[in-house]
Amino acid sequence: MYSLLTYGEILLRYTPQNGTRFLNTTGFDCYVGGAELNVAAGVSQLGLKTGIITKIPTNAIGMMARHKVLSCKVSDEYIYPDYNADARIGSYFYEKGSSPRKPEVVYDRNNSSFLKLQSQELPEEIYNNTKCFHTSGINPALGRNTSEQTMLMLKTFKEHGALVSFDVNFRGNLWTGEAAKEYIEKILPYVDIFFCTEDTAKLTFLKTGKLETIMKEFAEEYGISYICTSRRIVHSTINHSFTSLLYNAGTDTYYEEKPYENINVTDRIGSGDAYVAGTLYGILNNLDMQQVVSYGNAMGVIKNTITGDIAEITKDEIDALISSHHSGNNAEMKR
Repeated sequence: MYSLLTYGEILLRYTPQNGTRFLNTTGFDCYVGGAELNVAAGVSQLGLKTGIITKIPTNAIGMMARHKVLSCKVSDEYIYPDYNADARIGSYFYEKGSSPRKPEVVYDRNNSSFLKLQSQELPEEIYNNTKCFHTSGINPALGRNTSEQTMLMLKTFKEHGALVSFDVNFRGNLWTGEAAKEYIEKILPYVDIFFCTEDTAKLTFLKTGKLETIMKEFAEEYGISYICTSRRIVHSTINHSFTSLLYNAGTDTYYEEKPYENINVTDRIGSGDAYVAGTLYGILNNLDMQQVVSYGNAMGVIKNTITGDIAEITKDEIDALISSHHSGNNAEMKR
């Protein structure tokens, strides 16, 4: 039994070295990631069995990506090989910002191996051996095939009794708010755990009012069990505060904790995915909802301090961070 299976594209991220800009860089650092891989990796490193459904080339670059997946304790059982000579892995380029200049992302993911994956390639047993299925709004934004496959997988996992988790993860570079709203509203009746920021709820879904009201509306309109919202305050590109709000529709209760203040941000890419991972870990482990919030926040926060797309951590590290945050005892050095 898998605690979590995710469906999404594995990507390479290229970042100009030494904080330079695209315009004048002479070299790039390369990282393996992708929203759904980041989530699976976070949950696996906290101790649950996870895997990812995707397709990658069989060339050396594809093998590099597969090795990264395995090093993060994520199963490669459902990573399908693309043997074509022109097979490629998707990528994107990320230029770090420096206040007031914002970060910039350029995608290079057309015709990637992932876009060819068909749900018919999946074995029937995959739907019966999974406790939770997770995907995001990035996939339907990539094109017709991934849009159709996302819908098919989501419905089939739901029909076989799996919990369904969905992160809106809106990307304005990939589709419009209007298109995202039209598609996502069709799948929300199948979703049990829903991740959506307040800005996305208001700008994409045209919700109004207090955040608590918006979260409850989503639950009542679509029968969603858990609504999860991360709350980030950007003081500057290297100084953030972070917390979240969780609504449990079953008990009509909201959960939150004091924010982490003045986070020294090294790399924020993947921090939202890490928050999702911590939250899913707590829910899948049947933890108290307050503990679920603590794991989500701690994972999101610690990823901001780690270079690369994936929060490569240990559970002991996260438990220690949660303990110090609640006690206020932040030791300068662990010796």
